[in-house]
Amino acid sequence: MAKTYDAIVIGAGVNGCSIAYNLARRGLKTLILDKGEVCSQASGQNGGGVRQSARDPREMPLAMYSVKLFENLSEELGFDVEYKQGGNLRLCVTPAQEESMRAAVDKQSQAFGLPVEYLDNEAVREINPYVSDIVLGASYCPTDGHANPMLVTYAFLRKARSLGAELRTGETVREIRLSKRHVSGVVTDKDTYASGLVVNAAGIGGRKVANMVGLDFPMTPVFTEILVTEAREPLFPQMIGTAASDFYGHQTEHGSFVWGGFIGYDTFLYDDRGKSERRPNYPEVAPAICRAVLRFFPFLQDVNVTRIWSGLIAQVADKVPVLGPVSDVPGYVSATGFSGHGFGISPAVGRVISQAALGETPDVDISAFASDRFRPVN
Repeated sequence: MAKTYDAIVIGAGVNGCSIAYNLARRGLKTLILDKGEVCSQASGQNGGGVRQSARDPREMPLAMYSVKLFENLSEELGFDVEYKQGGNLRLCVTPAQEESMRAAVDKQSQAFGLPVEYLDNEAVREINPYVSDIVLGASYCPTDGHANPMLVTYAFLRKARSLGAELRTGETVREIRLSKRHVSGVVTDKDTYASGLVVNAAGIGGRKVANMVGLDFPMTPVFTEILVTEAREPLFPQMIGTAASDFYGHQTEHGSFVWGGFIGYDTFLYDDRGKSERRPNYPEVAPAICRAVLRFFPFLQDVNVTRIWSGLIAQVADKVPVLGPVSDVPGYVSATGFSGHGFGISPAVGRVISQAALGETPDVDISAFASDRFRPVN
């Protein structure tokens, strides 16, 4: 006889664990399933940015809500997640980038009241004297920051389990069972579980999971690598990005730098034919990230890289996630396709998805993220 749960969350990344925690704190008997391990893909392969600046306007309310939640998250979860509200600099090196960045700053400030401004080179160097002379200016949002993605994920999971949630890793979902189009359970390669509520937080597997209930949306895996350096004395607290989005990262509270980035053809690097669990490192990626970082921070040239690892980002065609219940399939809820910027909104996602799943009005409107936005227009 199948074991019964109030809710099943597919995916043990940061958003899956956040959702599970929020469901468990509402008293639901919750099961988390993952074919790999906890935090094994995009949740563990990102720079840890908690940013509002340079967000898609649809994501901005979630990002601003998450910043408020991050401020007390360590206390709420009973675990230090290394959150630091040190600001965010997005660096510009060409006049065209400056013009575009100034316009974006004005739009974010006026439309959302975000405390973001454009700084010239002199002002940038006042708050971060280590930037290269090639930097003409930057956007700066002092309420942005960073945290440790792995610690945040495990903190959500730890708290969820303390509230009764269960975790099963190394278990692949094969089927979502339906009864008269209503979710009734999940079949894996190892067991069968009954539940009237299933949340798809499966990351790069999110499209395949959606297909199990007859849904689809345009999503593709994008390869990413992260590297970490040896520790240095504390130098600057800001999260760093660029107008060209070629790299990102920050210095951790332990002194090491965490950097990630893209080389332009990352969508084409990964071949998953028969190797869905493979996490390779490609020889050209880390050196390209290092070259990009050194253009902006040449003083790091003698700092050694100690580790490199990779993962896959679930990128949706319009680069914002697919969130919320689906009226055509009662009991099915989507929380996937975060397109490389899901970590920073994970506290809000956990809160609003749990509310929506229980039929409540979410604290933040998520209607713009509905899966039916990709349906053909008649």
